[in-house]
Order: sequence, then C-alpha cells, then structure tokens
Amino acid sequence: MANFNLLLLPGDGIGPEVMGQVRRLIDWLNANGDDTFEVQEGLVGGCAYDAHGVSILDETVAAAQVADAVLFGAVGGPKWDDVDYDVRPEAGLLRLRKDLELFANLRPAICFPALADASSLKRELVEGLDILIVRELTGGVYFGEPKTITDIGNGQKRAIDTQVYDTYEIERISRVAFDLARKRRNKVSSSEKRNVMKSGVLWNEVVTQVHRAEYADVELEHVLADNCGMQLVRNPKQFDVIVTDNLFGDMLSDIAAMLTGSLGMLPSASLGAADPKTGKRKSLYEPVHGSAPDIAGQGLANPIAMIGSFAMALRYSLDRVALADRIEAAIAAALAKGLRTADILQDGMTQVSIGEMGDAIIEALGQKD
Repeated sequence: MANFNLLLLPGDGIGPEVMGQVRRLIDWLNANGDDTFEVQEGLVGGCAYDAHGVSILDETVAAAQVADAVLFGAVGGPKWDDVDYDVRPEAGLLRLRKDLELFANLRPAICFPALADASSLKRELVEGLDILIVRELTGGVYFGEPKTITDIGNGQKRAIDTQVYDTYEIERISRVAFDLARKRRNKVSSSEKRNVMKSGVLWNEVVTQVHRAEYADVELEHVLADNCGMQLVRNPKQFDVIVTDNLFGDMLSDIAAMLTGSLGMLPSASLGAADPKTGKRKSLYEPVHGSAPDIAGQGLANPIAMIGSFAMALRYSLDRVALADRIEAAIAAALAKGLRTADILQDGMTQVSIGEMGDAIIEALGQKD
C-alpha cells in the first residue's frame, strides 16, 4: 500500500466537469483499492485571474513542485480575451511547464476498437492505431526571446517570435523518445523543417548523433514536419514514436487526435527530468482538448481524455501500471457497450452525459475479470 499526493487544477470551461469525473474515480479507488490518494485542489487560468488577478498563484506552483502528480483540466475562454498577455489564462499552464521543467510532452493517439468508425479516416487506416508523439515542451518558439510586437511607423507593426533550441534540449527529448520506442515497436520518426529552418538543421544533427551513440538498435527516420502531417492522414500506422519540437508537436498531435475520433479522447503527460537519487520526475497530466466554453455546464463534455490522463499519471509517475491498464480497459468496455458522449456519437449508439459515461467507466472498473 502507498499514499499518493495529487494536485488537481480543474481550470475553466469544461475543466471542472471532466476533473469531477476523475475525482469520482479517485474516491472509488480510495474506497475499493489498496492505495490511498490525497487530493488538493487549486485555481489556474481564468478562474485564478478572476479571484486573484493572476493566472496562477505562487503557492499553487509550490504545491505542484511537491505533488506526486499534477492533474490539469483546461484553461481559457472568450471571457478573458482582453486581459493582459502576461496574466492570460494560458500563462498559468506555461508557467507550470516552465517552473517544473516539464520538457517532455507525451501524447498518445490510440484508436479504441469501438471507435474505428468514428474517425474521419477509413476504418482500415485507423483500426488498431497506437502511436505516441513526444513533443519538446519548454523550448522553441513559444519561449524564445525576443518575443515582441513593435510599431515601425506608417501604420505598420512588426511581430517577432524567436525559435531557439540548444543542443542539450534536443538531446534530452531524443533520449525520452528512444527509450519509449524500445518499450514499443522500436521505431522513432524525428520531425522538423531542416530545409528552411536552422533550428531544424541542428535538430536533425543532434537526434542523429544521439541515435548513433546510444540507440543504434532503434530504427530512426527523419520526416519533414509538413510531410509528417500529410502522412498522418494518409497512412498513420506507419508511425510508432514521433519526436518533434514544441511548435510542430502542438500541430501534429492535434492532427493525430482527430484520427481517434475526437479531441475528447486523448490524454497527455508532461514530464521533467528524473531525479538522480529517487528516479522520480515532476509531472503534469492533462487532456489534449481545450476548455470548450460553448458546452460548459451542459453535461455534454467527454471525460475520457481526463480519465485517460489520470491513467497516464498512474503509469508514469505512481508506478501503478496494472491499475492504469485496468482503467484503460474500463474505458474500452464502456465504449464497447455503445455508450457515446455527443462528440463521438455514431448512428446506432446511445448518447450519454458526462456523468453517465463516468458511471459506466467506474462500473466496468469494478467488475471482476
């Protein structure tokens, strides 16, 4: 038995609703499992701005630093479109990533058997799909300086975002990808734009060097980012692990999301470096979907990505792999019964609310093999 400390940051829009289903699952595990999960909640995003004038408090970041895992819902919405850039809702998430040094973002794209017909692609292209996008998360154009908008006269403005990568940043994300590939199908596809970007030239060079020196047993291919996007919708099952930078990882993972039927299906993990003494990593787990303010409070949200993110926390941070497998199997079982939230509804299936989907997953989790 073990006791785990979790920090829950529901955020805005549908964030509190999907996090509520994870909280129900945690309560069930506390009542029926061997381990115990102590939960602390905090504000992040627009709700934190409304309460405190900032997108996240220092004490919330401090709590994240010592938690065994952080579970994050979603932030943002049109309500906060006019707030200052530095305190916009998304700044809270970016600060967490930066302060916790969460450089490795893992975004799986798995097509559950019951949802093979929900994808925009033909069944034969997505049935059995299981790919993993490894996105560098703390460098690149999102954090590079200078980042400015300046008035250059004559009614004109100039916007500058800077793409910056150092060797060590590429080395460490490459190692994460190669290590994960060794536990999967032993193939890494590295994606960049070396034909037009100097950062892409360096990325290609460093990934190749790490491969030759440490991971020659793993198959490596280099794929230009635009071609990678095309191949994801042409023949996605050719990929196993895709490693890429912050910007391209953002775009490619959203493309991969739609292969599975809905953004509401995909979890993600953001991991820091392993502690040299304990081997533990700081971590944050969040669904790939956004805050979806247009459906907030209506019971229409899909909780599967958030529940899947909790399963990833069990797998990667809490060393409860068997329990993670059980939760993912419970999700598959609920879908196999024909239950669908609105975003994945198909002809002949039964539409359910977010709470009813949570009920079905917990019920399947409680059933004996």
